[in-house]
Amino acid sequence: MNTRHVTSLVAAGAAIVMLLSGCGSTGTSNSSNASDSNIISVYGSEPAHPLFPGNTTEAGGGKVVDQLFAGLVTYDAKGGIHNEVADSITSSDNATHYVIKLKSGWKFTDGTPVTAHSFVNAWNYTANSANKQASASFFSTIEGYDDLQKPDVDPKATLSGLTVVDDNTIDVKLSQPDSAFPVKAGSHAYMPLPESAFKDPKKFGQHPVSNGPYKFVSWQHNHSIEMVKNPDYKGNRVAKNDGLNFKIYTSPDSAYADLRGGNLDFTNTIPDTALTSFQSDKSLKAYNEPGGNTLTFTIPEWLEHFGQNEEGNLRRQAISMSIDRKTVAEKIFHGTATPAVDFLAAPISAYSKELKGNEVLKYNPSKAKELWAKANAISPWSGEFGIAYNADGTAKNWVEAICNYIKNTLDIDAKSIPMSTSDEFLSNVDSGKMTSAYRSGWGPDYPSADNYLVQLYDSSSADGKGGNSGNYKNPAFDAMMDKALSASSTEEADKYYQQGEEILLQDLPAIPLWNQNATAASTSAVSGVAFDYGGGPVFTALTKKQ
Repeated sequence: MNTRHVTSLVAAGAAIVMLLSGCGSTGTSNSSNASDSNIISVYGSEPAHPLFPGNTTEAGGGKVVDQLFAGLVTYDAKGGIHNEVADSITSSDNATHYVIKLKSGWKFTDGTPVTAHSFVNAWNYTANSANKQASASFFSTIEGYDDLQKPDVDPKATLSGLTVVDDNTIDVKLSQPDSAFPVKAGSHAYMPLPESAFKDPKKFGQHPVSNGPYKFVSWQHNHSIEMVKNPDYKGNRVAKNDGLNFKIYTSPDSAYADLRGGNLDFTNTIPDTALTSFQSDKSLKAYNEPGGNTLTFTIPEWLEHFGQNEEGNLRRQAISMSIDRKTVAEKIFHGTATPAVDFLAAPISAYSKELKGNEVLKYNPSKAKELWAKANAISPWSGEFGIAYNADGTAKNWVEAICNYIKNTLDIDAKSIPMSTSDEFLSNVDSGKMTSAYRSGWGPDYPSADNYLVQLYDSSSADGKGGNSGNYKNPAFDAMMDKALSASSTEEADKYYQQGEEILLQDLPAIPLWNQNATAASTSAVSGVAFDYGGGPVFTALTKKQ
């Protein structure tokens, strides 16, 4: 990923005229981990959905889709943008019109060519609400998007703003300025799809045909997902290994035990039980670097006493100020997380420690009790406050810790609610069936504040159309995001993003907790461990001694 670099202006979401120019159970042994091949076995979790890029919004599927598909652009470790399938992306008319030129010669793993139709057909499919794709909101600024969200929409209806000019040219007309459009263009939602994806979507989701660094081999549910190096890939992320075997685990502890026993090559999920020791374990290579992931918990709008009103806001603020983030970070995360000061992560240019209202993210028991009492004066509290999480992840200890803080500070019944698997947990989150608060967080899809804010809290991302799973809707916040996308400079865009965050600090649709470091461990035979701008592992760089 060392082709032409684009300045951080784009990473912040600012408009410029020429943006880019051409230049399972335990997951134990598996045959792909054979010693005579450079296949890297890595930690994985069962994807929540079939492997359609536009319907992939969680880590289990995201890791897999990232390796299989290639989009218009890629991102480097600093958030810089580089052409991938795109030869150029040109903006005009105040970032409301884009012309995309594609490179020739790309093809899918079934031998069919990657053309303008491959992208446009995929975008139309994802944006159309009849297809129930979780990333539909990524296309909300393209003309015709609102028509595709109507309840009776034809599943074959398309975005009126998209035109295939020829096999290598796409014309995109937007309904509003969107300077972040070229930044979003490398995210899952914007990946191309072959014709076979639409002829038999069910089959494709289980056995995808792709155009990225790797070629899909098999998906044994709750056991493994295997892929091999794609010999026809011609982009920025050429694999240094022969393939990947995502071994699916229901427990990070089991994966870590396999790593120490030589039955797993790499994991980027360190269990709580190993956080104090993994960096000093002489049998492994350990990694701990600043990253772009955020940890939060969401209190959905539909819970009694937590609507978007004065009572709901008071209760959210009281709960947030009940939590001693610094102590939990020290005692549970052991130097691998830092207390949140806003809704972003440090690598993002709009990140700020000086936002008005960020005192709600600081431990203040007396103020928390005062705010809770004010809420009780509006409507007396009864019942319990629960926070759900998936038990096959690493949330147990910190969820229990913050529940204890809430219970002891506010003198209410607060408890953790474990759900057995990520699949079960995410299915309930995605379908809006949660009856309690729930752990949440974000690993960025693209390097812009837009990804953390618009995709998680804008009204266009609610109602199952994006990452706004708590269905938060505030027109004042939406307006600030629109202003940011219309901005002509990084500094102007960041100002509006930060003003939008100050609205979020009042409403707290999700409660920021910590920013997570990029942590990982590998066997001594593995080399090439590196992280992207968001702290995710660069799997194509991994290799191991034979």
